[in-house]
Amino acid sequence: MKRRQFLQGSAAGAAGFWIAGRQPAWAQEKSANGKLNVAVIGVGGMRGEANTAGVATETLAAVCDVEEKNLAKVKLKYPDAKQYHDFREMLEKEKGLDAVVVSTPDHIHAPAVLMAMRLGKHVYTEKPMAHTVAEARLMAETAAKQKVATQMGTQIHAEQNYRRVVELIQAGAIGKVSEVHVMVGGAWTADALPKEYPPCPKTLHWDLWLGPAEERPYHPEFQPINWRKWWHFGGGHLADMGCHHIDLPFWALGLRHPKSVEAEGPPVNKDGAPPWLIAHWEFEGGVKLTWYHGDKKAPHISDGRAPKWGNGCVFIGSEGVLAADYGRHLLWPEAKFKDYKKPEKTIADSIGHHAEWVRACKGGPPALCNFDYAGALTECVLLGNVAYRSGKKFEWDAQALKAKGCPEADAFLRKEYRKGWAI
Repeated sequence: MKRRQFLQGSAAGAAGFWIAGRQPAWAQEKSANGKLNVAVIGVGGMRGEANTAGVATETLAAVCDVEEKNLAKVKLKYPDAKQYHDFREMLEKEKGLDAVVVSTPDHIHAPAVLMAMRLGKHVYTEKPMAHTVAEARLMAETAAKQKVATQMGTQIHAEQNYRRVVELIQAGAIGKVSEVHVMVGGAWTADALPKEYPPCPKTLHWDLWLGPAEERPYHPEFQPINWRKWWHFGGGHLADMGCHHIDLPFWALGLRHPKSVEAEGPPVNKDGAPPWLIAHWEFEGGVKLTWYHGDKKAPHISDGRAPKWGNGCVFIGSEGVLAADYGRHLLWPEAKFKDYKKPEKTIADSIGHHAEWVRACKGGPPALCNFDYAGALTECVLLGNVAYRSGKKFEWDAQALKAKGCPEADAFLRKEYRKGWAI
């Protein structure tokens, strides 16, 4: 699929980094067996383990994690990989690295990814690409400048179902699409910071886990899983799941930057993400995209304008409806489409989400979720949280990275960083 030009301009407030101007990875000497020398930052948990396994075809040269237990576990499987707790130290010392995988909480993505790219390393990072809109923009720009291969971990993008849905929408199966409703049950939510704090586990390097975030004591409500609940480290359910589900309409409809954004939800908590949220984006051409999480659903489900559907997307077209989730899709009304002949495949089957990136690192075509595409997707998703937290609908000036007429949004478009972690 065609990808538009890389983002232009510079991110407001972008500062210097630790290292700059190093030789890019593609100019470095590759290992003798032709495999990439890869480092993984964050090897614990489901995603850390999956991403490490996803690049196991290459040489795992180094691993980094702030939890001693995670490193001990990975040592059993990859005994030759050098081990670190601080990714900054690892990236500075491991001169022969070609590529870096980042599987950390959201607030670490930009510092780790930007340092790696500025050192000329190819990068794969988990979704969402960044913790703030400004970070996502800077990461996309840096990838273009450094000419490195990139990929965001929206693994479902590589599966068959999404590809077939994109082909149907682009073939005009349901006519002109005017609305898309994205519904995801559940929520990462919190309403108050803990009042009592237990001792930090001896195996956890807490200060390194905090990284650029404001200093605060350890609590299991922050680490290892529940960081998604807190604005300090994550972005609630929208940031966690939005890049997976909104990826489908973004791809199918060729969306980029929204014209306007607004959101509704319960009263804003300055620390914790909401139990439910409805966010609205409008794009050029009049396409309206709406996100629902918690117990909220598109009204089309209850009033009969769309089939009963759970998690996933409902596309509303001039000639019908298409509902889709990760593994299935439905043209509706079913009676109308019972004799519909699906279009020929126009999107090649994926060789695998990680494999696409590895191939790109070795000079192949760009991975489909490269930072040009993934950066715009991440910006869009995170703008839903910005609209909710600022409490206002705003027009979005993508070039200037500004919410027109909404100065309240500035505090949520970018953030401050602790000393030693500035990007």
